[in-house]
Amino acid sequence: MKEWHLLLKTRSMAEASIIQGLLEENNIPVQILNKRDSSYLNFGDIEVYVPITLKDVASGLLDKGLLN
Repeated sequence: MKEWHLLLKTRSMAEASIIQGLLEENNIPVQILNKRDSSYLNFGDIEVYVPITLKDVASGLLDKGLLN
């Protein structure tokens, strides 16, 4: 994922999906990488990636969205 920027790590798939929706509503492509263990859900994270060229815009939207 050389051309993608890790925007966020979370343990909640619901949170990752909400962030994905927020970004996609603003025409920012999103890739979600689920690194959670399928047997033991206490291990691993869900990573949200955006194109490196849009990382500043995505970070701004994320900050604004979390403040509301």
